[in-house]
Amino acid sequence: MVADRLENLEKYASIHPLFAKAMEYLKTTDLNAQELGKVKLQGDDLVVNFSQTKPKTKEEAILETHNQFIDIQIPLSGVEVMGYTPREELPETSYDPNNDISFYSGLADSYISVKPGMFAIFFPQDAHAPGISPDGVKKVIVKVLV
Repeated sequence: MVADRLENLEKYASIHPLFAKAMEYLKTTDLNAQELGKVKLQGDDLVVNFSQTKPKTKEEAILETHNQFIDIQIPLSGVEVMGYTPREELPETSYDPNNDISFYSGLADSYISVKPGMFAIFFPQDAHAPGISPDGVKKVIVKVLV
């Protein structure tokens, strides 16, 4: 897991070949002006999803992992708390290959507040519980094929 400020996002471009393309889009697009929905930057390999979360408590947030995609998550309209637990510390659970997701019960080991102007990157080994906010947040989720 990585959490940092948006002005440092390009420092992570070398992590994955598609990160540079995603970062160029994020840098040259007025993210707050975008409608909710998906933008395919490179087929299904690189997708930007603009979404609105509902209010959620830590107890309501469900830990999840993805086998095929890396998530770059960017809150736009408010502070989003995100839970984190290393996947290796969680019990085996079922995997939904159609939606590339596994869910885990229980609370996360730790939580971080990600504010507008920040981002978080979650890799397949990172269980995360996103969307914790008293009001919900508009956010960007970039899905990058591993």
